[in-house]
Amino acid sequence: MSASAEDDRLARGLETRKEVLGTEHVERSLAAASDFTKPVQELVTEYCWGAVWTRPGLDRRTRSLLNLGMLTALGRNHELGVHVRGAITNGCTVAEIQETLLQTAIYCGVPAALESFRTAEKVLDELGAT
Repeated sequence: MSASAEDDRLARGLETRKEVLGTEHVERSLAAASDFTKPVQELVTEYCWGAVWTRPGLDRRTRSLLNLGMLTALGRNHELGVHVRGAITNGCTVAEIQETLLQTAIYCGVPAALESFRTAEKVLDELGAT
């Protein structure tokens, strides 16, 4: 792949990441990256946000709800909180977030879902969405 195509994907990824997660959050994450962690921040921006999130097969709302389920399954509550904000930005309703987390109770386990509900509720309260 050409350097130009990689640069385009990175630029698209940065734009998408900022649109979904908020410019302030993304810039804070990038600024906090050390020489050691900078490559993973670039990888996430280029491939997660530039190659996958920009694909036409799913809309952002659907991708957000999928992320909530996967992050619950993995027990990654910090990232879950970030993506609850992104889900609201992408037009998901509180009811859709709630239903997604209820679904995880059955397939991922009640303890994981309970922790995700706590994380999501905190973020939704901060956003004034509940």
